[in-house]
Amino acid sequence: MNALAISLHGILATIWIGGMFFALVALRPSVAILEPNERLMVFTGVFKRFFPWVWMASLVLPATGYWLVFNAFSGFATSPVYVHIMHLLGLIMIVMFVYLYYGPFRSLKQKVEQQAWPEAGQSLNRIRQIVQINLIFGIVILVVVYSGRYGLFN
Repeated sequence: MNALAISLHGILATIWIGGMFFALVALRPSVAILEPNERLMVFTGVFKRFFPWVWMASLVLPATGYWLVFNAFSGFATSPVYVHIMHLLGLIMIVMFVYLYYGPFRSLKQKVEQQAWPEAGQSLNRIRQIVQINLIFGIVILVVVYSGRYGLFN
């Protein structure tokens, strides 16, 4: 069961962090050639398809993480430092995503539907800022976990 939990954990973390990396590093510069209203519609469509995966990650990552903490490490008291760092940053990322989804993303969808392009652009910019922060946290988690597992914090 631990093998299944770690596999799901790794796959969903990869989807979430990789999706943010793709959106910021590849997609955003590529759609810069589009008119602002087209760019806003593209991002709204992309987020509508990507965010269900982030919701899944937001549910499965803590579930598999807690499973592993209590089954592989016998609880938080005996878990390595890197697990505690991953736990804290992961929870922050989830909270930031929930805010992003119910705040700026909801606003983006409404403003695009109303064709209120400047306001939609402000919402998209706020989403970009949150995604940038979450991507940094995600990369830090990866560095901490991969290096921590091999003794960085010993």
